Amino acid sequence: VLLVESGGGEVQAGGSLRLSCAAFGPTLSMNSMGWFRQAPGKEREFVSSINRSGGRTFYSDSLKGRFTISRDNAENTVYLLMSSLKTEDTAVYYCAASEMEIAPISETQYESWGQGTQVTVSS
Repeated sequence: VLLVESGGGEVQAGGSLRLSCAAFGPTLSMNSMGWFRQAPGKEREFVSSINRSGGRTFYSDSLKGRFTISRDNAENTVYLLMSSLKTEDTAVYYCAASEMEIAPISETQYESWGQGTQVTVSS
């Protein structure tokens, strides 16, 4: 599966961005999708995940209430709506696909990764 993220950019603190991740290839194997991020000098961390039906979603505790994950299976696309952005949200955001149905939160359970999109939140 080829994953291509878009929608990143620079935004002021308090603003919003919507990231998109389009999937190409054997998308039937994409049971769960996830978003992860990596800030400068830090390890990559879990942001959010969603199962195929969209009925099961998980969020990092620190992001709950500000970020919303969704997916459009007809378009093979997953979205991450980020609101009330803070400077500490600055990072490269990656989407990932997993064959697992449970919307996993561990990056080791994802087989396919996008190239990442930069999000910069300025004060």
